Amino acid sequence: MRRAPLRFSPYAWAKLLYLRDLGPTEVGAFGISKADDLLLVGDLALVRQQCTEVTVKFDDSAVADYFDCRVDQGQMPEQFARIWVHTHPGSSAFPSGTDEDTFERCFGTTDWAVMFILARGGNTYARLRLGGGPGAELALPVEVDFSQPFAAAALLDWEAEYQAHVCRECPRAEAPRAKRLSSEIAAENLLNLDPFYGSSRHPLRESTYETWF
Repeated sequence: MRRAPLRFSPYAWAKLLYLRDLGPTEVGAFGISKADDLLLVGDLALVRQQCTEVTVKFDDSAVADYFDCRVDQGQMPEQFARIWVHTHPGSSAFPSGTDEDTFERCFGTTDWAVMFILARGGNTYARLRLGGGPGAELALPVEVDFSQPFAAAALLDWEAEYQAHVCRECPRAEAPRAKRLSSEIAAENLLNLDPFYGSSRHPLRESTYETWF
């Protein structure tokens, strides 16, 4: 029997591709779903974060504010805090040891959670962790569900959200780099909305988060 996939609405997938390509660093987000379809990501929410090409660190107070805002809107944590999304700037979507440690530390006590990674090269990785009873971990297929109604791309809004929340961290002096990808280049990547499958190991991909749960 085929496992239920992790699905993205066309809107959420387009937004993720756009955010992935706006800068040279990793980007982290929470997937937002409906109460009656928890594995369908309809939107993505960024919180304030420090990023490098191999790390992402969410700001604790920003996560707390995000939780408060979503609860005030009548949502449950299962809808906005169980699908951990982040990008890898290279071709590998395989989780690093730090990714695994983060998933265990931040989501290990929840009844269920999903780690999803999208690499710039197009590869994806999705894994469901079940925390009840004996527990289980299942690799999930990934799909874009074009049967879902979706709004038009909101490139200016997406870039504004990125600029407001994503800060590139430069821990040491670096040689001048080329200017980040322009909005126009990132927008061109929206022409390819099909998810890619498969992943390759890359031990240097890391994402670090504080513990919020």
